[in-house]
Amino acid sequence: MKLDARVLPDLVSLSRAVLEETFPVIQQAVSKRGRFAIALSGGHTPEKMYSLWAGTEQYRNKTPWDSVHLFWSDERFVPANDPRSNYRMARETLISHIPIPAQNVHPMPTNLPSPEECARAYETELLEFFGSEPPAFDVQLLGLGTEGHTASLFPGSPALDEKVRWVAAVRVPAEPPQRITLTPAVLNQGRNTFFLAAGENKREILSAIREEPSGRPSQYPAARIHPVKDPVWFLDAAAAG
Repeated sequence: MKLDARVLPDLVSLSRAVLEETFPVIQQAVSKRGRFAIALSGGHTPEKMYSLWAGTEQYRNKTPWDSVHLFWSDERFVPANDPRSNYRMARETLISHIPIPAQNVHPMPTNLPSPEECARAYETELLEFFGSEPPAFDVQLLGLGTEGHTASLFPGSPALDEKVRWVAAVRVPAEPPQRITLTPAVLNQGRNTFFLAAGENKREILSAIREEPSGRPSQYPAARIHPVKDPVWFLDAAAAG
């Protein structure tokens, strides 16, 4: 499988490159639709990008925060203040340092009795924001697990074949096992999809994805995300090999 890959020397350069690619999209989206909607990713790699976005004057001051809406591609079924929470990571690195209106931050709920109820509640929130057509995020940030997962879509997950539901509760072979994730019904609609992969431990899975023949569904969830506009893969030198 051929990847549209940008290789940067290190994680800081990678993070800056993603921000530089994001800013024209913000301007276009706000100019066309009056708002910019981004689906944030969890994990270690985007953490640096969030810190730079909030902590670098040129990025922070250039962002029209009143028109920016933050969503999430997946979440762990843990309290919002749990160290494993994707929302908590984004709050500590980005949200608490920027003048974004509280109503523009749309975390996946984790305070309902079950992940299934949380998934339904988030789907309702997406419906209220985007309308009845499947959501098309202006930018969706996605990561890559060493076994090929992205968001909380792991190899063999029934959610990979979901065509109707936008949000699913899933059990995954990782800690914590209960999670909520956007499904391909949404992720295949994204206007701009940026995969972020850093570190030597991503080299093997990237090689495996590249070596897969085209024309049949990939065994790796990350390679099964096929929006109209091909994803861009931002890799550091260690991941790219």
